[in-house]
Amino acid sequence: MNKLARYASVDALRGITVAAMLLVNNPGSWSYIYAPLRHSEWHGCTPTDLVFPFFLVIVGVSIALGVVPRVEQGADRAALSRTLLVRVVRILGLGLLLHVLAWWWLDLPHYRPWGVLQRIGLCFAAAGMIAIWLRPRTQWLCLGVLLSGYAALLVAGGSLEPWLNLASRVDATLLGPLLYQYDPATGLGHDPEGLLSTLGALASTLIGLRAGAMLRQRPWRLLPTAAVLLIAGWLWSQWLPFNKNLWTPSYVLWTAGWALAALWLAHILIDCRQWPALGRRFGVNAITAYAGSSAMVLAMMASGSWGWLYTHVFDRLITPLAGAQAASLAMAVAFLALWWLPMAWMDRRRIYLKV
Repeated sequence: MNKLARYASVDALRGITVAAMLLVNNPGSWSYIYAPLRHSEWHGCTPTDLVFPFFLVIVGVSIALGVVPRVEQGADRAALSRTLLVRVVRILGLGLLLHVLAWWWLDLPHYRPWGVLQRIGLCFAAAGMIAIWLRPRTQWLCLGVLLSGYAALLVAGGSLEPWLNLASRVDATLLGPLLYQYDPATGLGHDPEGLLSTLGALASTLIGLRAGAMLRQRPWRLLPTAAVLLIAGWLWSQWLPFNKNLWTPSYVLWTAGWALAALWLAHILIDCRQWPALGRRFGVNAITAYAGSSAMVLAMMASGSWGWLYTHVFDRLITPLAGAQAASLAMAVAFLALWWLPMAWMDRRRIYLKV
């Protein structure tokens, strides 16, 4: 079997995305955050709202680069499927374990089964099986049916308002008090990584799958495709707004458009012009960096050291000079820099942990 091609641009873009996750997920204080580093409260799309869909697009690209060539080389599809599903189980298990730690260490009132790694695992499973078993034209058809069908479901639900929309109502019916937010008096709740909205997240991953095929065969198509997605997403948003919590189809197209533009730029600069692959060290151990940093933050919050460090170091030293938002951001940057050290050490020693 021929050695699979590895694109430094994809590792770099994945790493930059993971670094952005660490930055926006771990401010010194959630009370003091610059506007671009906040998620939209409901409708809208801030720079922070690009981070998770970027990662899922790259998941799709990685499937196109790592799984599809094996199918083309004649590998047994059933064996590939089993290997993929074993990895999915590990990703899901890691996500569930992190939430066990959060529930235990932070003394939360209930266990929450949904989460970021759980969504990544589900999207990886579905997109991977589609890549293994379906032809490219059928993959495009799946994407179209997924976007139009999910849009129809949201509209048929009768409301896009918080807790009243169809995605939230489905999650509340299935899991009730186990959601991220829940009101026992009304029986309503919401989870930003819930079940129905994962349909939109899967669409992001499928766009990444097709973008990966472009990168392998005709990378020049990435930029015009990005432009088409951005225009289509903006037009669709006039009817069905951008919304990360619901992962609306307009949000899928808009964020995927920016992701493909970033992938094209990274390919030109890194793969073609040989610029340094900045972010690569996070990218080659992406899940390790995300899960490890999340566990560390949970432990620090449970022990009180996170709040102590912010109050007695960053807030005390930086707030009088530049304001509380700067102090909060400085702690997030310091945490990101701290995690760069083990990622750099692992990369230098070629230690790559595949979850």
